[in-house]
Amino acid sequence: MSEALVLDAQGVVVSYPGHPPVVAVNDVSVQVAAGETVALVGESGSGKSSLARAAAGIEKIAAGTVQFDGMPVTTMRLRRRPVALTGIQMVFQDPSTSLNPRRRVGDQIQDGIQTALARGDAGSRVEEWLERVGLEPAWASRFPHQFSGGQKQRLAIARALAARPKLLIADEPISALDASTQTSVAALMRDLVAEVGAGMLFISHDLAVVRRIADRTLVMYAGQVMESGATAELWSDPQHPYTRSLLAAIPEPDGRGTIPAAPTPEDRARWSTVPPIRDRTA
Repeated sequence: MSEALVLDAQGVVVSYPGHPPVVAVNDVSVQVAAGETVALVGESGSGKSSLARAAAGIEKIAAGTVQFDGMPVTTMRLRRRPVALTGIQMVFQDPSTSLNPRRRVGDQIQDGIQTALARGDAGSRVEEWLERVGLEPAWASRFPHQFSGGQKQRLAIARALAARPKLLIADEPISALDASTQTSVAALMRDLVAEVGAGMLFISHDLAVVRRIADRTLVMYAGQVMESGATAELWSDPQHPYTRSLLAAIPEPDGRGTIPAAPTPEDRARWSTVPPIRDRTA
């Protein structure tokens, strides 16, 4: 990987209390270079979001290391996080949980701009970011409840990108959008982060969108990476049986093909015994 790494996570373990503890992420490594989009895919419960939250410093790791732009990522506390780590921005699946309902959306996007200025980056205008995500500049004076779910997600994306991050972590960022705009918004995110030389860790269930925007893809199952590599190569020649099962579930655009049968216990047992396929682009 010739570009400088903005994210270098090695041997990450994330576990949650229980009897026994639940290991959501089990010895996973992921790297994202400047200007690169890396996707995490897999079924619900595979550990994608836990890994993303650990990379952002929201979730505490039980083992391993996470570095952003060469510095350790510390777990967020009640105190304001170090200015340097504000170069990590995250877009969540549900924008209603991250937008303040009592503040005008323009003021919230301005927060992102101020974050960029505090790190010494170039400033920008609220209206510019609203336009870039397909919203009217005049809507800066509105409150979040005056927007649809999809529009709120666009606002969350605008606020995150206004901070000019070096690393954008997007956890199911297009799930609230209608199908006609999902690909265009995902492509917009990819283009904007590349424009500022950032990297993006993109988590999605929509494999068709991932195929179009991701440079590399990691396939997760039961807290581990089953296969990883260049997206085009992984789609054209999947090696792990779990990857093949995921790709077989993508609907055919011409209507041909059948809906795959639900995985059997035998399938899942077989997936767990096949060794992970290491990154073929390394």
